[in-house]
Amino acid sequence: MRSFTYERATDARAAVAAVSRDGAKFISGGTNLLDLMKLDIEKPSHLVDISRLPLRDIEELPDGGLYIGAQAANSEVAADARVRTRYPVLSEALVSGASGQLRNKASTGGNLLQRTRCPYFYDTAAGCNKRDPGSGCSAIGGFNRIHAILGASESCIATHPSDMAVALAVLDAEIELLDADGAVRRVAIADFHRLPGDTPHIETVLRPGEMITGVLLPAPPPGRQRYRKVRDRASYEFALVSVAAVVSTTDRGTIDEARVAFGGVAHKPWRSAEAEAALTGRPATMDTYRAAAEAAMRDAVGQGHNDFKIELARRTLCRTLAQVAGAAEPGAG
Repeated sequence: MRSFTYERATDARAAVAAVSRDGAKFISGGTNLLDLMKLDIEKPSHLVDISRLPLRDIEELPDGGLYIGAQAANSEVAADARVRTRYPVLSEALVSGASGQLRNKASTGGNLLQRTRCPYFYDTAAGCNKRDPGSGCSAIGGFNRIHAILGASESCIATHPSDMAVALAVLDAEIELLDADGAVRRVAIADFHRLPGDTPHIETVLRPGEMITGVLLPAPPPGRQRYRKVRDRASYEFALVSVAAVVSTTDRGTIDEARVAFGGVAHKPWRSAEAEAALTGRPATMDTYRAAAEAAMRDAVGQGHNDFKIELARRTLCRTLAQVAGAAEPGAG
């Protein structure tokens, strides 16, 4: 690890001013940043500690939604009675992530900004356009079992590792940002993370010096919610495929509103408008779920080792929809 200087921010305005200097980075829980510094992937010359800023509260909003401060720990958000009752998909997603110790330390803002777990990104001897622009993508043609099947490019096939962000995507959350001039702006979660294109090292729409101060959840959508995560082991593992779903049905068993987002399949949380269109107005049956799964994966492309993820995503969606809307069949998914 390289040497660096350190300061603890006293307020949000001071924090964004301090991080505007060359080589400065925010540190909160540090659950991802410190690992990257030890591997000489992240090389900040100055750390601005924002972990003690008064941004931990979870507050009611006038429209029936919730405001979650950027410094609220993942475990605090998951355990909040309002989140568990009104946004169970978010609580389930958070509990499925990492370990209890890490959830106690990881912040809401830091979770959104965590970087890919692609092994080639972590291997400084390998070519990685995300770590070293222009060096190539060793995952293409390499061992790419965990990599993207949607939204990838010739420059990068990495996936975003967050479970929380997938749930936020299906809930239509907004991210609140503060800049050094004190200006606040809000960005929809769907627009916050970028697809790789030819600049995979630019991962979000954050501007230089901006800081995440909170997440805004609108009033809960109608219907039942569920987050399902498929991984290689039962705990402390990143998703091969995950699905966040919210489905509302009529008394006659027709789906009148559906929201679907995938994790583990793309460079960002993947909201599937195609699946939602295939579900809305259709009967809550396995045939409908299979049609939605086909629509969701229509543009999916495997890279060899990860070809299985396309069928896994279809089955995971069908199983999740059966749980939130009914019509499960023996052996389905």
